[in-house]
Amino acid sequence: MTAEQIAELGPAFTTYCESFARCFPRRETRGHLRTYARGLMSDLPRKSVEPIALAGGVAVRTLQEFLTHHAWDHARMRDQLQRRIVRDHLPPPGHRLDGPGVIGLIDEMGTPKKGDKTPGVQRQYCGRTGKIDNCIVTVHLGCQYGEFKTLIDSDLFLPKDSWNADRERCRDAYIPDDVVYRPKSQIALELYRRAVANGIHFARIPDPHTTRSPIPHTRYPIPGPPKSPTARSV
Repeated sequence: MTAEQIAELGPAFTTYCESFARCFPRRETRGHLRTYARGLMSDLPRKSVEPIALAGGVAVRTLQEFLTHHAWDHARMRDQLQRRIVRDHLPPPGHRLDGPGVIGLIDEMGTPKKGDKTPGVQRQYCGRTGKIDNCIVTVHLGCQYGEFKTLIDSDLFLPKDSWNADRERCRDAYIPDDVVYRPKSQIALELYRRAVANGIHFARIPDPHTTRSPIPHTRYPIPGPPKSPTARSV
Protein backbone atom coordinates (compact mmCIF):
# COMPACT_ATOMS: atom_id res chain seq x y z
CA MET A 1 0.00 0.00 0.00
CA THR A 2 1.13 3.53 -0.68
CA ALA A 3 1.00 6.36 1.86
CA GLU A 4 -1.92 7.86 -0.10
CA GLN A 5 -3.92 4.63 0.07
CA ILE A 6 -3.28 4.34 3.78
CA ALA A 7 -4.31 7.96 4.29
CA GLU A 8 -7.69 7.16 2.71
CA LEU A 9 -8.27 4.68 5.52
CA GLY A 10 -7.79 7.58 7.95
CA PRO A 11 -10.81 7.33 10.29
CA ALA A 12 -10.70 3.53 10.64
CA PHE A 13 -6.93 3.50 11.11
CA THR A 14 -7.11 6.24 13.75
CA THR A 15 -9.85 4.39 15.63
CA TYR A 16 -7.82 1.19 15.52
CA CYS A 17 -4.71 2.87 16.95
CA GLU A 18 -6.71 4.71 19.60
CA SER A 19 -8.12 1.39 20.83
CA PHE A 20 -4.63 0.79 22.31
CA ALA A 21 -4.56 4.16 24.13
CA ARG A 22 -4.50 2.56 27.59
CA CYS A 23 -1.23 0.83 26.72
CA PHE A 24 0.49 4.23 26.79
CA PRO A 25 0.67 6.27 30.00
CA ARG A 26 1.35 9.57 28.18
CA ARG A 27 -0.92 11.12 25.54
CA GLU A 28 1.94 12.42 23.38
CA THR A 29 3.40 8.92 23.18
CA ARG A 30 0.23 7.47 21.65
CA GLY A 31 0.56 9.50 18.47
CA HIS A 32 3.90 7.92 17.67
CA LEU A 33 2.18 4.53 17.37
CA ARG A 34 0.22 5.82 14.36
CA THR A 35 3.37 7.23 12.79
CA TYR A 36 5.31 4.01 13.23
CA ALA A 37 2.48 1.68 12.13
CA ARG A 38 1.77 3.85 9.08
CA GLY A 39 5.42 3.68 8.12
CA LEU A 40 5.51 -0.11 8.44
CA MET A 41 2.51 -0.43 6.12
CA SER A 42 3.81 2.08 3.57
CA ASP A 43 5.82 1.41 0.41
CA LEU A 44 9.02 2.85 1.86
CA PRO A 45 11.98 0.79 0.58
CA ARG A 46 13.47 0.71 4.08
CA LYS A 47 11.28 0.28 7.18
CA SER A 48 13.85 1.45 9.73
CA VAL A 49 13.30 4.33 12.16
CA GLU A 50 14.93 7.10 10.13
CA PRO A 51 12.94 6.83 6.88
CA ILE A 52 9.68 6.22 8.79
CA ALA A 53 10.25 9.29 10.95
CA LEU A 54 11.17 11.52 8.02
CA ALA A 55 8.16 10.35 6.00
CA GLY A 56 5.87 10.98 8.97
CA GLY A 57 7.24 14.45 9.73
CA VAL A 58 8.64 13.38 13.11
CA ALA A 59 12.14 13.96 14.43
CA VAL A 60 14.21 10.79 14.06
CA ARG A 61 15.38 10.97 17.67
CA THR A 62 11.79 11.29 18.88
CA LEU A 63 10.72 8.08 17.15
CA GLN A 64 13.86 6.31 18.35
CA GLU A 65 13.07 7.26 21.93
CA PHE A 66 9.47 6.06 21.48
CA LEU A 67 10.74 2.59 20.56
CA THR A 68 13.58 2.35 23.08
CA HIS A 69 12.87 4.52 26.13
CA HIS A 70 9.21 5.53 26.33
CA ALA A 71 7.05 3.51 28.70
CA TRP A 72 4.30 1.48 27.06
CA ASP A 73 2.67 -1.76 28.08
CA HIS A 74 3.79 -4.30 25.52
CA ALA A 75 2.10 -7.25 27.26
CA ARG A 76 -1.24 -5.45 27.48
CA MET A 77 -1.06 -4.49 23.80
CA ARG A 78 -0.25 -8.07 22.78
CA ASP A 79 -3.09 -9.50 24.87
CA GLN A 80 -5.56 -6.94 23.53
CA LEU A 81 -4.53 -7.68 19.95
CA GLN A 82 -4.91 -11.44 20.42
CA ARG A 83 -8.36 -11.04 21.96
CA ARG A 84 -9.37 -8.81 19.07
CA ILE A 85 -8.28 -11.54 16.65
CA VAL A 86 -10.39 -14.07 18.56
CA ARG A 87 -13.39 -11.74 18.42
CA ASP A 88 -13.15 -10.73 14.77
CA HIS A 89 -11.47 -13.59 12.91
CA LEU A 90 -11.61 -16.95 14.70
CA PRO A 91 -14.51 -19.38 15.23
CA PRO A 92 -16.43 -19.16 18.51
CA PRO A 93 -16.25 -22.12 20.94
CA GLY A 94 -18.41 -25.03 19.79
CA HIS A 95 -18.59 -23.77 16.20
CA ARG A 96 -18.78 -26.59 13.66
CA LEU A 97 -15.68 -26.46 11.46
CA ASP A 98 -15.58 -27.25 7.76
CA GLY A 99 -11.79 -27.20 7.59
CA PRO A 100 -8.86 -28.14 9.84
CA GLY A 101 -9.61 -25.41 12.41
CA VAL A 102 -7.12 -22.91 13.77
CA ILE A 103 -3.56 -23.84 12.84
CA GLY A 104 -0.63 -22.58 14.91
CA LEU A 105 2.55 -21.62 13.09
CA ILE A 106 5.77 -21.60 15.14
CA ASP A 107 9.19 -20.83 13.74
CA GLU A 108 12.38 -18.95 14.48
CA MET A 109 13.95 -16.25 12.34
CA GLY A 110 17.53 -14.99 12.17
CA THR A 111 18.04 -11.34 11.22
CA PRO A 112 21.56 -10.19 10.23
CA LYS A 113 22.95 -7.31 12.29
CA LYS A 114 26.17 -5.34 12.34
CA GLY A 115 28.15 -4.61 15.48
CA ASP A 116 27.58 -5.97 18.98
CA LYS A 117 25.03 -3.58 20.54
CA THR A 118 21.72 -4.98 19.28
CA PRO A 119 20.08 -7.08 22.03
CA GLY A 120 20.87 -10.76 21.57
CA VAL A 121 23.27 -10.34 18.66
CA GLN A 122 26.11 -12.82 18.24
CA ARG A 123 27.54 -15.17 15.64
CA GLN A 124 24.99 -17.98 15.32
CA TYR A 125 23.05 -19.73 12.59
CA CYS A 126 21.01 -17.21 10.60
CA GLY A 127 18.13 -18.62 8.59
CA ARG A 128 17.95 -15.55 6.38
CA THR A 129 21.53 -15.95 5.14
CA GLY A 130 21.68 -19.73 5.52
CA LYS A 131 24.98 -19.74 7.42
CA ILE A 132 26.66 -18.82 10.70
CA ASP A 133 26.41 -15.05 10.79
CA ASN A 134 26.26 -12.06 13.12
CA CYS A 135 22.54 -11.91 13.83
CA ILE A 136 19.70 -11.95 16.33
CA VAL A 137 17.23 -14.83 16.58
CA THR A 138 13.56 -14.42 17.40
CA VAL A 139 10.83 -17.03 17.88
CA HIS A 140 7.41 -16.30 16.37
CA LEU A 141 3.86 -17.61 16.69
CA GLY A 142 1.27 -17.11 13.99
CA CYS A 143 -2.18 -18.53 13.42
CA GLN A 144 -4.19 -19.45 10.36
CA TYR A 145 -7.89 -20.02 10.01
CA GLY A 146 -9.11 -20.49 6.47
CA GLU A 147 -7.72 -17.62 4.41
CA PHE A 148 -6.95 -15.54 7.51
CA LYS A 149 -3.32 -15.65 8.63
CA THR A 150 -1.45 -13.35 11.00
CA LEU A 151 1.46 -13.09 13.40
CA ILE A 152 0.23 -13.01 17.00
CA ASP A 153 3.36 -13.05 19.18
CA SER A 154 7.15 -13.15 19.15
CA ASP A 155 10.04 -13.06 21.57
CA LEU A 156 13.81 -12.65 21.54
CA PHE A 157 16.17 -15.58 22.01
CA LEU A 158 18.83 -14.37 24.47
CA PRO A 159 22.11 -16.32 24.03
CA LYS A 160 23.27 -18.00 27.20
CA ASP A 161 26.97 -17.15 27.42
CA SER A 162 27.48 -13.94 25.45
CA TRP A 163 24.39 -12.16 26.86
CA ASN A 164 22.62 -13.88 29.73
CA ALA A 165 25.85 -14.30 31.71
CA ASP A 166 26.71 -10.62 31.24
CA ARG A 167 23.89 -8.68 32.91
CA GLU A 168 25.80 -5.41 32.64
CA ARG A 169 25.79 -5.81 28.87
CA CYS A 170 22.08 -6.58 29.03
CA ARG A 171 21.37 -3.41 31.02
CA ASP A 172 23.38 -1.33 28.54
CA ALA A 173 21.09 -2.72 25.81
CA TYR A 174 17.95 -2.00 27.93
CA ILE A 175 17.21 -5.69 28.45
CA PRO A 176 15.28 -6.07 31.74
CA ASP A 177 16.79 -8.30 34.41
CA ASP A 178 13.82 -10.68 34.19
CA VAL A 179 14.57 -11.41 30.52
CA VAL A 180 16.91 -14.40 30.66
CA TYR A 181 18.18 -17.26 28.52
CA ARG A 182 15.51 -19.80 27.58
CA PRO A 183 15.75 -22.59 25.01
CA LYS A 184 13.83 -21.78 21.86
CA SER A 185 11.42 -24.63 22.58
CA GLN A 186 10.56 -23.02 25.92
CA ILE A 187 9.99 -19.64 24.26
CA ALA A 188 7.65 -21.34 21.77
CA LEU A 189 5.70 -22.93 24.61
CA GLU A 190 5.38 -19.57 26.38
CA LEU A 191 4.04 -17.97 23.18
CA TYR A 192 1.54 -20.80 22.85
CA ARG A 193 0.35 -20.54 26.47
CA ARG A 194 -0.16 -16.78 26.22
CA ALA A 195 -2.28 -17.23 23.11
CA VAL A 196 -4.39 -19.95 24.74
CA ALA A 197 -4.91 -17.74 27.79
CA ASN A 198 -6.29 -15.06 25.45
CA GLY A 199 -8.81 -17.44 23.89
CA ILE A 200 -6.96 -18.79 20.83
CA HIS A 201 -7.51 -22.55 20.63
CA PHE A 202 -5.30 -24.38 18.16
CA ALA A 203 -6.34 -27.56 16.39
CA ARG A 204 -2.71 -28.40 15.60
CA ILE A 205 0.75 -26.95 15.17
CA PRO A 206 2.55 -28.48 12.16
CA ASP A 207 6.28 -28.93 11.74
CA PRO A 208 7.58 -25.69 10.18
CA HIS A 209 10.46 -27.54 8.47
CA THR A 210 8.41 -29.88 6.29
CA THR A 211 6.93 -29.12 2.90
CA ARG A 212 4.62 -32.12 2.69
CA SER A 213 0.91 -31.45 2.33
CA PRO A 214 -1.60 -31.52 3.90
CA ILE A 215 -0.50 -30.80 7.46
CA PRO A 216 1.77 -33.77 8.16
CA HIS A 217 2.33 -34.01 11.89
CA THR A 218 2.77 -31.92 14.98
CA ARG A 219 6.34 -31.00 15.83
CA TYR A 220 5.29 -29.04 18.90
CA PRO A 221 2.82 -31.21 20.88
CA ILE A 222 -0.14 -29.21 22.11
CA PRO A 223 -0.32 -29.43 25.92
CA GLY A 224 -3.41 -28.90 27.97
CA PRO A 225 -4.55 -25.42 29.04
CA PRO A 226 -2.13 -23.68 31.42
CA LYS A 227 -3.04 -24.01 35.07
CA SER A 228 -4.33 -21.02 36.94
CA PRO A 229 -1.58 -19.39 39.04
CA THR A 230 -3.77 -19.98 42.10
CA ALA A 231 -4.54 -23.63 41.32
CA ARG A 232 -3.18 -26.22 43.71
CA SER A 233 -2.44 -29.86 43.09
CA VAL A 234 -4.45 -32.36 45.11
